Amino acid sequence: MYKIKPQAVGNILDRILRDEGLEMPLLQKRVIDAWDDVAGEFASSRTRSKFIKNQTLMVKIDSPALRSELMMRRAKITAELNARVGAFVIADIRIY
Repeated sequence: MYKIKPQAVGNILDRILRDEGLEMPLLQKRVIDAWDDVAGEFASSRTRSKFIKNQTLMVKIDSPALRSELMMRRAKITAELNARVGAFVIADIRIY
């Protein structure tokens, strides 16, 4: 009989997600969910759709003035979204 080294449940789940290829989709979902907090209440109310394609967060905003403001802040928002998730998930934001 051999002894099994105890492991934290979080470590086991992380390993299973990584092995099954589900880690990145989960991180992408977390980035999309974090958009409302990072961009702010006004921006989240004007957001019509958001999705990730090729490490780029695509966000549709219905206000031209807000779109312009967010474009100027997109590097900071990108860094904050990646920091919120704890991994490099998106490289850029395209606001249209």
